[in-house]
Amino acid sequence: MADCEKITAPKEGSKVEFVNGKPKEIDDPTVVLMEGDGIGPDVVRAAVSVLEAAVAKAYEGKKKLVWFKVLAGESAIPVYKDVLPEDTLKAIEEYKIALKGPLTTPIGGGFRSLNVTLRQKFDLYACVRPVKYYDGVPSPVKNPEKVNIVVFRENVEDVYAGIEWKSGSIEANEIIEHINSKYGKNIRENSGIGIKPISAFGTKRLVRAAIKYALENNRKSVTLMHKGNIMKFTEGAFKDWGYEIAREEFANKTVTEQEVSEKFGGNTPEGKLLIKDRIADSMFQQILLRPEEYDVLATLNLNGDYISDALAAQVGGIGIAPGANIGNNAAIFEATHGSAPKYAGQDKANPSSVLLSGVMMLEFLGWKQAAKTIDDAYKKTIAQKIVTYDFARLMQGAKEVKASEFAQAIIANL
Repeated sequence: MADCEKITAPKEGSKVEFVNGKPKEIDDPTVVLMEGDGIGPDVVRAAVSVLEAAVAKAYEGKKKLVWFKVLAGESAIPVYKDVLPEDTLKAIEEYKIALKGPLTTPIGGGFRSLNVTLRQKFDLYACVRPVKYYDGVPSPVKNPEKVNIVVFRENVEDVYAGIEWKSGSIEANEIIEHINSKYGKNIRENSGIGIKPISAFGTKRLVRAAIKYALENNRKSVTLMHKGNIMKFTEGAFKDWGYEIAREEFANKTVTEQEVSEKFGGNTPEGKLLIKDRIADSMFQQILLRPEEYDVLATLNLNGDYISDALAAQVGGIGIAPGANIGNNAAIFEATHGSAPKYAGQDKANPSSVLLSGVMMLEFLGWKQAAKTIDDAYKKTIAQKIVTYDFARLMQGAKEVKASEFAQAIIANL
């Protein structure tokens, strides 16, 4: 790889090429690897060992993952004096696929979220969070097995676009003065100001991706989650544009809830994908009361952040929740939890989130056999009650093991 200061790309491995938004399948993809901060190195090492073993077993050595280790977050500071070095950005840009551990983001001052920065830098507009239950995992709800929902969260617009100004700043005061005087509003002095951009383009490509996923994976419905009853021209527009893209591009494959009621006697026609919408606060009730009625959720950035974590809590917590940030020319698969510096270097934290994100990566690369091999072994390991401390303390008769030992138990079950 050219023009890098302090890293050298592996001599083995091939670059992934995207065609029409999807990677071409190859036998030796180079994957950019960011271990991250805190517990990141522990959980990533455990996950990598399982991914390598599963690929070797599934394809008998005919396929392999080639890792390109780079630095980001606190671990990059001693080497680069920067939390997100240009070397790292160049590596992702060139090799397209990355697996990432958790990165620390300070609350309040300091640098903005590195996760958000990476999503915006590479236009990774779809945050995909599949949430399903593995039998035996401790859960706070009575029927966690009813949850099998994939969240498609718009990733680069909404309040996460980071367009905001501090209370008392020149910019905030100018905006307040302009809006109050020109449009007759009454924003209080010394307010912090944030802007919530929602575009037809951003909405439609996100909902398009959600509908395509649902059709390709034989899902039954896509639900547009929004707060359009209050924010009519942003969240309400998201709902309207979502229905619009379904009509424009998928008319022969989709049907709306209204059409089902008015034309089909309340029964979705065979072979049709149901498109519906729910108000955000109602959606939080629905995932608790009737989760089995929901399949794929398409939602804006902030709502998606909330609902994906709430869903994860129902099936065991974000420690077991995978995630991917996907664009038309790159994808980053990442742990969805924080860096938990309290447990750094103890080989203690549950590696499930980054491991299952790695499973998503294998599926994305077209390596479904290896992905299924891990999923089956993971289920078997949980059923054997061989788990890390977070689950062991909640499971009667569990055997508590280290992160690396949990990985080895999964490998033994491949």
